[in-house]
Amino acid sequence: MSNIDRLDIKQLRIFQALFRESSASKAASQLGLTQQAVSEHLKKLRDVFDDRLFLRKTNGFIPTPFAEELSVRVDKLLNDFQVLLSPTTFDPKTISGMFVIAATDYAQQVVLPSLISTLREQSPNLKIIVRDFEIDKLHELMESGKVNLAIAFPDYIPDTYPVVKLFEEHHVCVASPNASILQTTPSLEDVASYPSIIASPSRPNFRGSIDDWFKQFGLKRNVVVSAPCFSIVPMYLNTTDSIAFLPSRAIKGLDLVEITLEQSPDKFDVIAAWHPRYNEDALQKWVISLLETE
Repeated sequence: MSNIDRLDIKQLRIFQALFRESSASKAASQLGLTQQAVSEHLKKLRDVFDDRLFLRKTNGFIPTPFAEELSVRVDKLLNDFQVLLSPTTFDPKTISGMFVIAATDYAQQVVLPSLISTLREQSPNLKIIVRDFEIDKLHELMESGKVNLAIAFPDYIPDTYPVVKLFEEHHVCVASPNASILQTTPSLEDVASYPSIIASPSRPNFRGSIDDWFKQFGLKRNVVVSAPCFSIVPMYLNTTDSIAFLPSRAIKGLDLVEITLEQSPDKFDVIAAWHPRYNEDALQKWVISLLETE
């Protein structure tokens, strides 16, 4: 067994008390121990450091030269332990390091611009990485600490992860101002049969969340183009005679026309999620609080 394995903090505190009080009885009283317990620990300290440490005199102890030198190091060590155990004050202005956010294409457009602006203003030393949301790799990335926060839809997040709801969203049916469907008042059947473009960022296919909604009415959509992200769909709409269902906040400021429907698709939540390992992390809590106040 190495010497460091034979030493503990209690023994260092006893050494410190003996050095300051020059008396086993006074040191014992200060630490709430018996004099015998202090003497036993002193024997262990002498064995560990291979030095007598304290010599008896008429009315107490006198430290050896080695103990004089050791006391300086012990004081620093115990102070360092105290700092280690003291709660740290979180200050966004001084925090540094890196924070990684995995976000859907939608979240990158709608949620992150405001969040990143706030982070840059309030925590200028923090570096931020935004990466595309990879549904199949999310758990692995978050469990390994490669992603700190995910912003997406509930269906994309493992059930075991803590989440916070950011806001409620809904899909709207849109087309370019030149789309022929705008010349009519389309029924739901007309909308379903009209050429449609979807965004399928997770797994490329011709199915979207709106398909289940249409299925309630016994209808199947005529999907003709599947795009990898929401942001590209408006460009495709402007070059084709087609429609798309897009989240309402993602079309603000775009040259698109909303098509009024007989029925409206169900609303859905936009959430932020994180791995339970970060539940007590001060930086994590702060970033989440910023999202909740957006």
